[in-house]
Amino acid sequence: MREAFVRTAAVLGTDALETLQNKHVAVFGLGGVGAACSETLARCGVGKLSLIDGDVVQESNLNRQLIALHSTIAQDKTEAAAARLKDINPDIRLSLYQLFFDGDSAQKVEIASCDYIVDAIDTVTSKLLIAQIARAHSIPIIACMGMGNKVDPAKLRFADIYDTSVCPLCREVRKLARKAGIDGLEVLFSTEKPVTHSALAMPGGRHVPGSVPFLPPVAGMMIAGKVILQLSGFSADSSAMR
Repeated sequence: MREAFVRTAAVLGTDALETLQNKHVAVFGLGGVGAACSETLARCGVGKLSLIDGDVVQESNLNRQLIALHSTIAQDKTEAAAARLKDINPDIRLSLYQLFFDGDSAQKVEIASCDYIVDAIDTVTSKLLIAQIARAHSIPIIACMGMGNKVDPAKLRFADIYDTSVCPLCREVRKLARKAGIDGLEVLFSTEKPVTHSALAMPGGRHVPGSVPFLPPVAGMMIAGKVILQLSGFSADSSAMR
C-alpha cells in the first residue's frame, strides 16, 4: 500500500482501501460541493472518477471551490480538477466530460459502469434526469440540494427528498420527482433558512445565490464520506477495538 493511504487504512482497514481502488464514482458538477467531493474521494483512494461539468473556473469561484486558483482561472473545470486530482493520486483513473448535462448531452456520458453517482449540480431538470438514469441502472445516488445563502454546516442533513423541509430547491425537486414517479432519492440538504445580506445580480439581470467558503466544501466532504463508507462496506461497530 502506498504511504499516502496508510492513515486512512488505519481507520477503515486495508480491505476497505483495496475495495475502493476498484470502485468508480461519477461526480456531476465541480463547484464548491463537487470539487470538494471529488478531491475527498481521490484522497481516500477511489480508483476511478468520472467528472462532468461544462463550466470554466471564474474569479468568483475563488471563495469556495478547491479547484479555483488564480493560476486556473479560465481553465475548463474538468481539466483543473484532473490536474489537481492527479497531483494528489497519480494512479487515479479519470474520465472527463466537459459539458453541461441535460437531455441533449446525456448520451455522451458513460454512466452504466459507475458504482455510485454524486449529483452536485444546480439545474432542477438535470437533477431529475440524473436521478432517473441512476434508477434505471440501479446505481446508488446522493443528490446535493441548495447550499447557497447558508452559513451553518451543523444544519446539514441526509434524508430522503420526501422527508426534507425549508430548502427551496428541495421543494422544486420534490414536486418534479413526484410527477416523474421517483419514489425515493437520498439527498443532502440544509435545515437552515436562506441568509441574504444583499441580492447578487449578474449580467443580464440574473440573480444567483451568495456563498461562503466554509459550507459548500463541507457538504462535498460529507457526501464523499457517505459514498466511501457505503462502497467500502465499512462498519464502525464491527471495526471498533479490532
